[in-house]
Amino acid sequence: MANILECTNLVKRFGHFHAIADLNLTLETGKVVGLLGPNGSGKTTLIKLANGLLTPTSGEIRIDGNPPGIETKRVVSYLPDKTYFDQWLKVRDCLALFADFYEDFDLAKARDMLVSLKIDEGAAFRTLSKGTKEKMQLVLVMSRAAKLYLLDEPIGGVDPAVRDYILNTIIRNYNEEGTVVISTHLIYDIEKILDEVIFLKEGLVERVASVDDIREKEQKSVDEVFREVFRC
Repeated sequence: MANILECTNLVKRFGHFHAIADLNLTLETGKVVGLLGPNGSGKTTLIKLANGLLTPTSGEIRIDGNPPGIETKRVVSYLPDKTYFDQWLKVRDCLALFADFYEDFDLAKARDMLVSLKIDEGAAFRTLSKGTKEKMQLVLVMSRAAKLYLLDEPIGGVDPAVRDYILNTIIRNYNEEGTVVISTHLIYDIEKILDEVIFLKEGLVERVASVDDIREKEQKSVDEVFREVFRC
């Protein structure tokens, strides 16, 4: 398999604080990967570096062979951990923005998902509940035929029913030739859809493992291993 993401001696400092510390990592295409770690472990920083929103202090990060930039934005579909649309935009305006920006955006697919959620295209973003806003943004992100989906805490702060919908939406709609990276600390909810896990601790890769290996060789769940690695 080809590599979709490669980090070589990657460092990101904020002043004297190392958010990412000499990190080396390779991700292959065609997998659903959990980027797991407690708050402050570097998950969001790594995702922002991969998306070109931050620049490395040193080292290198490449997406599909290229440093983050205009070319990689064509192949990366990014869901941040916060809502970012202008509150006065209507849902149909958000659809139009994605259709204008991304050649791989499937408008019909997005509309089908919105109908199944009973989200009115004429509704203003500000009128939607927090859970509905999360689902709408996920619909937009997952309606792209991307090579790399970067999802930062897609199930954080929403109720269990919404979590199930979000996880099912991810699995049903991502480009199967691509890779999905899901950042979270809610391991129990998400491990059922993962192929591989990356444990981040204080900006370093603590462990990379196949979920099947954890279950078969160690006879443990990912959640159990996570609790062992990050025990206070």
